Amino acid sequence: MIKFLDIHKINAPYESAFQQRLQSVMNKGWYILGNEVKAFESNFAHYCGTKYCLGVGNGLDALSLIFKAYIQLGKMEKGDEVIVPANTYIASILAILQADLVPILVEPDLETYNLDPQLIQQKISLKTKAILTVHLYGQLADMHAINAIAKANQLLVIEDAAQSHGAKNTEGFKAGNLSDAAGFSFYPGKNLGALGDGGAVTTNDRELAKMINLLRNYGSETKYHCDFIGTNSRLDELQAAFLNVKLPNLDAENQARKTIANHYLATISNPKITLPIYNGGNHHAFHLFVIRTKYRSELQLYLSENGIETLIHYPVAPHRQKALSFLNILSFPISEKIHDEIISIPISPVMTIDEADFVAKILNQF
Repeated sequence: MIKFLDIHKINAPYESAFQQRLQSVMNKGWYILGNEVKAFESNFAHYCGTKYCLGVGNGLDALSLIFKAYIQLGKMEKGDEVIVPANTYIASILAILQADLVPILVEPDLETYNLDPQLIQQKISLKTKAILTVHLYGQLADMHAINAIAKANQLLVIEDAAQSHGAKNTEGFKAGNLSDAAGFSFYPGKNLGALGDGGAVTTNDRELAKMINLLRNYGSETKYHCDFIGTNSRLDELQAAFLNVKLPNLDAENQARKTIANHYLATISNPKITLPIYNGGNHHAFHLFVIRTKYRSELQLYLSENGIETLIHYPVAPHRQKALSFLNILSFPISEKIHDEIISIPISPVMTIDEADFVAKILNQF
């Protein structure tokens, strides 16, 4: 069986270092917002090329805290509109709603699966204050075009970088440093994954960083004295310790993912299967390798019968979710097509070329 993602195998090389960091944290007896979190915030900010990084509880909180901080700073108001891709994981939209803002869904580009800049302008209204762009599956959105539109319309730009750790544009700027602020997830299956939940905000905005620092900790700068209505969303000290162990190898692991992706692109050839569009470089972190077919159910069963594990990211489009019933009346044909046809095949830094060869062979025989 070729697992979709063998997290145990990915983490195995780090187990000795994990044990040492665990013992170190236990010996210090400081478990919340200690030196490990401070070190990771410094390390990850340096890695992304930003001035600030704030560790938070998870990727959803990272995004929602950005919006809540902008409201506290007077740059947004409750009820303002935020443009967001119609093709995304529901968390992107939940973050907007949790800040009492209004999501305005825009169709993606069918080739990249990311927000289509050409469709943004027609959705901008007097209430629009921000664009939340998603680097879906690990591929950077067209940030040059999106930032140009935002600048022309005086809009904030926020990156949902939950799947794109380490991806960078042709100028060398990485995900997390391509906008006003970005939210990351360190869910165990991410390219930089913790051993539990975790997230972070990156930004070059000092005032925003200061506000998020307060809001993640009950809105308090001094213990027991709360200046704002905040929340409890702090990166765990132990998870920060584990992330500090793994971060130095992130680029190498991303390169290993890209090697598998390039092999797939060179060897998979089946007219029933549409491969992802990738033009080289490092703008894709290949968190996922997503193919598309009109015969998804048959293909997934066929792959399973041949010992290949797959997943679907994601089977239900956000505007079709029961939880978002107020969006159910909307129609987004491109997003619906994507959600109905995509299937993710195995890719990871511990996958071998022989395994990739086998996956390609089976796909070609479908």
